[in-house]
Amino acid sequence: MEPGTLSTFLKRGAIWGFIVLELVFFSVAGEFLSLSDKAFMDVDNMLLLFKQSAPIGIIAIGMTIIMINGNIDLSVGATFALSAVVLLDSMTWSVFAGLGDGVIPIAWGLALMTGVLLGALNGLIVWKTGVDAFIVTLGSMLGYRGLVFMYHGEQPTSHLNWTLVDFAEAQFLGLHTATWFLIAVTAAGWYLTNRSVHGRNAYAIGDNRTAAINAGIRVGPHMMINFMIIGFLAALSAVVFYSESGSVNPNDGELYELWVITAVVLGGTKLTGGAGSVLSTLGGVLAIQLLRKGLGHIGADTETVNLVIGLILIAVLFLDRQLNLKGREALRI
Repeated sequence: MEPGTLSTFLKRGAIWGFIVLELVFFSVAGEFLSLSDKAFMDVDNMLLLFKQSAPIGIIAIGMTIIMINGNIDLSVGATFALSAVVLLDSMTWSVFAGLGDGVIPIAWGLALMTGVLLGALNGLIVWKTGVDAFIVTLGSMLGYRGLVFMYHGEQPTSHLNWTLVDFAEAQFLGLHTATWFLIAVTAAGWYLTNRSVHGRNAYAIGDNRTAAINAGIRVGPHMMINFMIIGFLAALSAVVFYSESGSVNPNDGELYELWVITAVVLGGTKLTGGAGSVLSTLGGVLAIQLLRKGLGHIGADTETVNLVIGLILIAVLFLDRQLNLKGREALRI
């Protein structure tokens, strides 16, 4: 197979082929190594897998747009945690006393607004200073996490609203609420990147920023909007997750940025920008969750899971680099 053909295959369909291999492998291995009586591909297992994929998956859709644009956001985990704190704490504020369940949409709105504002701050700094997004969001990751700790110190922020719990645990057509949110966000992300002017501009900027500027694209405002989108999605992920759990610890969301970036890269989005697919990112999210669940199913510990995913990520990045080297006549492995 020619390198160009292989490259196209890997970018368009490899992640879904990998998922099929995972399902086959863990189903067979589970028959011999699993300590559970339940089959790996049990319907309840798969439905739970989709639900557990939602928190990372929702953020990963936003990260795909950011990375297509040629940027990256390392602050999503801290944004997730701070939005969760605002969500749960605002429902206990005395100003909303007596509203009953009427406080729920207000708390949701405040949490989502928090995510948008934090994302806007990142985008504004990147736009106006010209500092690389990696550095800017590394700083904001530390700053936003500091705000989480300043809010309640080392103590968790807790408030359990049973109406929210019932909503989060509800199922429609067999799928949990969180899964429906993931599907809706994926559909919206696909439309944005494939059917809108904003999406086309994202690819153009990521591929060649200078050419995009010369074509009249307002790069700064465009990037700021994308940072606001990922801030919103990080907050939405928190809203979906903590509506059910009702308690957030100051360290919650740590390493989320790494899991999200790993899923996006496994889905074929280039770290350098200009190429990527929302649907393939969803595949990357599901592949990671299958690995975590599958390795756990056959008795592997957390350290082994992280090691395997890390090695796979390195292999994917190596292949991506090799397949995109111009003038290379053969793939060196």
